[in-house]
Amino acid sequence: MASKLFATLAASLGPAQASLEFKWMIQQSPKLQHLTDMVTRRSRGEPLQYILGESLVLSKSPNLLTSIPGSQPFGPLNLLTRPPVLIPRPETEHWVIKLADRLSASSAQPKSLLDLGTGSGCIPLLLCHLLPQGSLRAHGVDISTHALQLATDNATLCAIPPESTSKNTFTVSLGNFLSPSFPDDAKINLPYDIITSNPPYIPWDEYLQLPRSVTAYEDPKALFGGPTGLDFYHAIARLVRRKHFLRPGAIVALEVGHGQAQAVERIMRLDAHMRDTEIWSDPWGKERTVLAHL
Repeated sequence: MASKLFATLAASLGPAQASLEFKWMIQQSPKLQHLTDMVTRRSRGEPLQYILGESLVLSKSPNLLTSIPGSQPFGPLNLLTRPPVLIPRPETEHWVIKLADRLSASSAQPKSLLDLGTGSGCIPLLLCHLLPQGSLRAHGVDISTHALQLATDNATLCAIPPESTSKNTFTVSLGNFLSPSFPDDAKINLPYDIITSNPPYIPWDEYLQLPRSVTAYEDPKALFGGPTGLDFYHAIARLVRRKHFLRPGAIVALEVGHGQAQAVERIMRLDAHMRDTEIWSDPWGKERTVLAHL
């Protein structure tokens, strides 16, 4: 039976990738019934991170977390993944590490950070891990209760508490930053020193061309950024130009999609009234991040 399951997986992924993934599946769940379900789901295109991530237990599988992709490596962290929350990408990891190097934070003067559309919590949690302890108070907002639960679970996994006087902290709240009533109806504490976001930025024509492994499993609300892909950047600009939303000298760091960096930079300058903008490229040479200073 195992050989038939492997043949099914190989027909979908190719022998080399199937061999690797089948080994991970057996390692995590050797029972034939569970294995059959995993192979069926993977053959239909479901991301492996989701399939394996569902059965990981926070306090009982620390070795498993570092050895198979039921969790997603993100810098030195291993983060849980669950559908339909967006799986953290390496291009995001790259700019977050670069941002950590740029920030001047100390426990004597802690910085406050708001992550808009936090998803798995990957951005603020990595910054909490990289920056000096006691120097960062991070808060994530998302429209999805699934995302907020996953972000909270990842904070627990990474030993980042919601409250502490000596450690970096991370909290979450439900909120829709496209709504005209945001942030008045959200549980956030203004003003902020740092705004981060990897918002939905895929325009409609590109969304229709995405592979099924993305569109069938990852939340479209975390991907589709409106007809041009820029809806959420305009919303962020409206927020940060509000009085008392940012502290003097604040930084806004935004991930952008292919070909959007120049347009988002203009939005930050003209609509958000930010100064000293810059564009960072990812390791593959694509303009990936817009950084703006108040």
